[in-house]
Amino acid sequence: MGREACFIPSSRYNQWMGIRFWWLIAATFLGFLGMGTVLPQMAPHIRHELGGTDQTVGFVIGTFSFVALGSRFISGPLADRKGRKSAFLTGLFSCALAGCAYLLPIGIQGAYLGRALQGFGEACLYTGAAAWVVETAGISRSGRALGFLSSGIWGGISAGPMIGGWLGSFEHAAMMQVATAVAGFLILSRIPEDYTPHPNPGARIWVPGHLIKPGLTVGLVNVHYPVIAGFLILHLASHGNSGPKAFSAYAGMVLFARFFFGGLPDRIPPQRTFYAGTVGMAIGLAGLAMAPPPTLAIASAAILGLGFSFPWASILSTVLRRTPSHERGSVVGVLSAFYDLFVGMSSFAAGVIANHFGYRAVFFMALCALGVSVLTARAVFASGRFISPSVELGTRG
Repeated sequence: MGREACFIPSSRYNQWMGIRFWWLIAATFLGFLGMGTVLPQMAPHIRHELGGTDQTVGFVIGTFSFVALGSRFISGPLADRKGRKSAFLTGLFSCALAGCAYLLPIGIQGAYLGRALQGFGEACLYTGAAAWVVETAGISRSGRALGFLSSGIWGGISAGPMIGGWLGSFEHAAMMQVATAVAGFLILSRIPEDYTPHPNPGARIWVPGHLIKPGLTVGLVNVHYPVIAGFLILHLASHGNSGPKAFSAYAGMVLFARFFFGGLPDRIPPQRTFYAGTVGMAIGLAGLAMAPPPTLAIASAAILGLGFSFPWASILSTVLRRTPSHERGSVVGVLSAFYDLFVGMSSFAAGVIANHFGYRAVFFMALCALGVSVLTARAVFASGRFISPSVELGTRG
């Protein structure tokens, strides 16, 4: 893959997007569909079938985040040194093993093992998929590619709980996870990969200095997610009980906007889409913090979801365009690790703040984090660290 990988003529672009690209999105969807099928059944399974406590539920579910965080620093180098396909296949294989682990007759240990394998699998799956779809579509269309990839992820996570409920038991959901991961693995195994690892990738730097500000920006933007996932329904329970509908509006708008508007950072300066997105997020968070009546709550959640659709693609596409191909997997891994870290920390912080100051305070916490993200983003977009086409050609091996 040389210069043509970045600037594909229209006819060739349609061919790539119509064949290889969409198979990659399909394999990603299947991987996350299995995860979404199992997760809603996890807590009842641990409490009622395995005899665990509420604390055990928290520990088992939290195992995923900690393993995923550490695995980001493995999945990135794996994708760069062994290929995007190797990382992607490793992730799907680990997800299939996770489903098998849930079925083992070893009690709580099976749940812990399954969540650990799933955390490692998700890290490898996403890192391989993100780097591969960006390079398949062309680096100049990275925002659009990441938007479609996010649609596949959110589509799988959204459809999974409905399928899990229809299947009726945790064991059937675990079997479904195995089936979807194997199906994705078989699809992916037939897709050719053009990426050639760099013959001399150099010394591994776990967190390069130039990724700290983008990482902080990504992390700060996502502080709102555990607030919405954990406290939106509780916050709105005494204000018309519109929490479930508001959350559906939020998730539905994220899926809709990333599918239809994900390419905006490719067509206009990404800093504009980033700042427009944060403005929308601020309006949505402020509206929800006021505990409005149902109609306004649902509208505020939808605006929040619309705004949230842009910052990740705006930051990641900007950084990837400055990065030689043999480092892109590591970039995706490091920035995803910042996401995991901030979501985990803000989950604990939100619990403490809600306990002492009430649910409204956690929305203001997310607003403050969003404000700081604007400051760190200014430094990201002001940076001049770009990779020229000639350098890019020389780094593809």
